[in-house]
Amino acid sequence: MIFSQANTPRWVISFVDLLISLFSLAFAYLIRFDLKANQELIATEWDVLYKSLPVYIVVKLVVFKLFQVEKGLVRHTSTEDLQRIFFAVSTSTIVFIFAGLVRFYELDGFFLFPSSVLIMEFLISFFLIIGLRFAIKLIYLESKKTKETKERVLIYGAGVSGLITKRTIEKDAKISYQIIGFVDDNKKLKGNRLEGVAIFHTSQLQNLIKSEGVTTLILAIQNPDEEKRKHVVEVCLKEKIHVQQVPNPRSWINGEFSAKQINKINIEDLLGRKPIHLNSEKIEAELCGKVILVTGAAGSIGSGIVRQIADYRPAEIVLLDQAESPLYDLQNELKHDFPMLNFTVVIGDIRNRERIQRIFEFTKPSVVFHAAAYKHVPLMEENPSEAVLTNVNGTKNLVDLSLEYGVQKFVMISTDKAVNPTNVMGASKRIAEMYAQSKNGISTKFITTRFGNVLGSNGSVIPLFKRQIEQGGPITVTDPKVTRFFMTIPEACQLVLEAANMGEGGEIFVFDMGESVKIIDLAEKMIQLSGLEPGKDIAIQVTGLRPGEKLYEELLSSEENTLPTYHPKILIAKVRPSSPEILAQIDVLNSLFASQNNEQIVAKMKEIVPEFISNNSEFSKLDKA
Repeated sequence: MIFSQANTPRWVISFVDLLISLFSLAFAYLIRFDLKANQELIATEWDVLYKSLPVYIVVKLVVFKLFQVEKGLVRHTSTEDLQRIFFAVSTSTIVFIFAGLVRFYELDGFFLFPSSVLIMEFLISFFLIIGLRFAIKLIYLESKKTKETKERVLIYGAGVSGLITKRTIEKDAKISYQIIGFVDDNKKLKGNRLEGVAIFHTSQLQNLIKSEGVTTLILAIQNPDEEKRKHVVEVCLKEKIHVQQVPNPRSWINGEFSAKQINKINIEDLLGRKPIHLNSEKIEAELCGKVILVTGAAGSIGSGIVRQIADYRPAEIVLLDQAESPLYDLQNELKHDFPMLNFTVVIGDIRNRERIQRIFEFTKPSVVFHAAAYKHVPLMEENPSEAVLTNVNGTKNLVDLSLEYGVQKFVMISTDKAVNPTNVMGASKRIAEMYAQSKNGISTKFITTRFGNVLGSNGSVIPLFKRQIEQGGPITVTDPKVTRFFMTIPEACQLVLEAANMGEGGEIFVFDMGESVKIIDLAEKMIQLSGLEPGKDIAIQVTGLRPGEKLYEELLSSEENTLPTYHPKILIAKVRPSSPEILAQIDVLNSLFASQNNEQIVAKMKEIVPEFISNNSEFSKLDKA
């Protein structure tokens, strides 16, 4: 090790600084005389200079001590140290000027030092003092760095975040990274250098990876264009390059982050899209000052809606759920993140009409967001009675009580699986939609929102794949052809609020889910983002479609069409009108729960929803030929 861990004594630093200053003074004189001074000229100058040297030494020592120049750790020299040195050298020069005037007018008619010498001494001493410090710092950092083979790194983003990332990597001696360059989408930056590191355009990425032997790319843009970021990551995955990202600045400690915080990119970051722009003023007018009931408040969508609503200053949010522990976690989160929010936590089951009626009676909500439901297709295929009891009868309880207690708007969270349902879960949600629509126009405005899978939600495929990767595999995929639509939790919840605002009652709003994603492609990308290789490090196992599952999901049935709204991501579905007997049929369906006869229950569901055709299920025998 070149450097000892012990700090250099301060008197040594002061002595070295003084020697540098004296050398600078002598060099300034040499420059003044063009390095050609003869002995006679030197003798003449010395007669004046030797009287000034004690003053020079004392001033330098006192001023440098006053600015605490010697206290900075040389091997960790910072910009603050540079500032102290600058002010110390500047102050010394000013003192020499005033002392020279005093000598000239009050003593022997000579200045301490010629003006040209003072200017040159200032420049030379300042740059030599800081130059020595930064040279020592550079040597120290190089001596501390590991001698292992370095990873060749590209930084995506030549902005502030990219620059901070570069400095953080260079400062951390424990990581073995060699920064090859920056990659940026701005063509004007191409060919420039940032602190000596070349900047390349994104179009050069693939060639750069091959020519420079790049092994890692770090995403260092805080608000990137989603499509461009997705393209960059796709290129890296194709070339088997490890992709990492800089965390959000909100997670930085005291405005700084360490190299340890540079982490793996999540699959959610690749599937997200451009930020949604909401009509915040209208949404606030809709929610501000009102009591809002959210069912299923502890779930992924329910809790996401609660977080969105909290920004619009409601009078009170009533959080209803039967899941005690998740509800407790949400309660603590809201207390921390929204200390001024007025909310009430209620543990209850929407299937229990008496309990729900008491909640309506005491809270008197103006708006209801209904997100409570059973949603797992295979489980509901095995338990049709529970799907009906919760998704149909529970919704019926809420709809009826909303009418009874004068709720202004009722927003139901539905699913794309309600379109041409092939399973019990989807059919139960479609029946719930039909019941809510049949009650619209009486007093309460009943609005339905439909969307596909939500990234990271409880029970979704993303957390499952993550657990399987952590366990060493295999990742289980039902079928290589299976595709699904995906949407982030914040995106889904924002669109729910926007749809609730624009809804006049009776609409089924369909969200723009973008392009569907092949689940097997999703699995492969997640393995690659974990730094592993599909089929080699983690196996992908095809298990076959589960009962009730589709190869692909739909957002609109063949008998439906859509109308545009003022929001580009929200459409209105025009659905087939329900038959007049729908209410009586739903009552019969709910009454079948007592029998626990699954075939009778599913047969009645198929009668209510004629397009319900079971897929890969024991209930396929109930479908008409």
